[in-house]
Amino acid sequence: MPRQRHLLGLRWGDMDAYRHVNNVELMRLLEEARVRAFGSASGDGGDPMITTGMVVARHEVDYVAPLDYRTAPVAVDLWVDRVGGASFRVGYEVCEPEPSAVGEPRTYARATSTMVTYDFAARRPRRLGDGERAHLAALHDTPPAATPPAPEGAAG
Repeated sequence: MPRQRHLLGLRWGDMDAYRHVNNVELMRLLEEARVRAFGSASGDGGDPMITTGMVVARHEVDYVAPLDYRTAPVAVDLWVDRVGGASFRVGYEVCEPEPSAVGEPRTYARATSTMVTYDFAARRPRRLGDGERAHLAALHDTPPAATPPAPEGAAG
C-alpha cells in the first residue's frame, strides 16, 4: 500500500489545559511523520527530499475528535495525493493503530500540507527532480472517505 504509517509517541507536555493533545503539538506529529517519509533517499538513490529543500506552503486540518494523552503511540498515516511542477500535497490521518473493539477506526484528525520544493541559495521555488517524482509516486494514494465531525452539542 503506498501510504505510510508512522507510530509516534505522545509526550506529557503535549497535553493542554483541556487534557488533550494541543493543536500545535498535533502539527508536530504531522511534521515528524513528514520528516520520516521524506528523510530517506529518493527513488534514484539521491539525497533525501528534506535535505534538497522543501518548505510548507499551506496546512489544512480537520479536528475530528480530541486526542487524549496516553503512553501508547498514535498512528499517523501519510500519503501524497497531488504532484505539480514544484509542489505536492501530503495527506495525513491521525488515528488509532488498531480498529476499536467494534471494528471501527478511531480518527482524531485529517490534514493536508502543500509542500513546495525550494532552492534556498536562490531563495525561490525549484522544479521537482526525477528522483523526487519517483519518491512521491511511491507514496501516491487517494484520501480516505471523510467522516464528518459530530455536530455541536451531539453526544459523543
